[in-house]
Amino acid sequence: MHQDFAELDFQKTPLGDLSLRRRRVRELDDVEVFEVKLGDAFLMSSLFHKVEVALADLGLAALPPGSWNVVVGGLGLGYTAVAALQHAAVRELLVVDALAPVIEWHQRGLVPLGPTLTGDARCRFVLGDFFALAASAEGFDPLTPGRRFDAVLLDIDHSPHNLLHPRHGSFYSPDGLRALAAQLEPHGVFALWSDDGPAEDFLRALTEVFATAEAHVVKFPNPLLDCESQSTVYVACKSAGAGRP
Repeated sequence: MHQDFAELDFQKTPLGDLSLRRRRVRELDDVEVFEVKLGDAFLMSSLFHKVEVALADLGLAALPPGSWNVVVGGLGLGYTAVAALQHAAVRELLVVDALAPVIEWHQRGLVPLGPTLTGDARCRFVLGDFFALAASAEGFDPLTPGRRFDAVLLDIDHSPHNLLHPRHGSFYSPDGLRALAAQLEPHGVFALWSDDGPAEDFLRALTEVFATAEAHVVKFPNPLLDCESQSTVYVACKSAGAGRP
């Protein structure tokens, strides 16, 4: 029998106090829920992961047929990374996270999807600041500096306007997006999760840099509030001839 509540890990990080918790929700037939908190804010919950999966599916659906090398920015509980690996065309997946404890949760099997990711030879964790790597000439892969990728799937900040740290803000500008686009192949795709509705100013920034950009509203049931919630997945393509999700 699991306890109704357990704190599985607690670490101090440069972004604040980070905790991994497991609890059972009695109102939902004792379903087991894993949660991540940063300071007083909830970052993610295993109860809500439809949009994290949609981030991978919508982003990769926009790629042309082939064999793909993909970057996921933000490991979290692993839902986007696992969803990406469900696509047989993914040849290699780099998962970039700035918080060593989050990577360790997966390596230690503290979170349910950890064994799936660590057991897939296509998946490699990179400890680093996604935003600094996106702006650098070396790029995301420390083993192959300057390497370009077919897709980058990003789920770190709450939205382009609700940031975990103010220094992330420049990434969402046209100049920041141009640096990110330089990390992509000519047919490459950038996809982003946002907990807010579509933002017209961010779409305009995307269309300054990419050939096409769309905002997809993804709805999902919220059993805790007994209502339907929604988030946004942005998909931007360097080439107008790329596939459409």
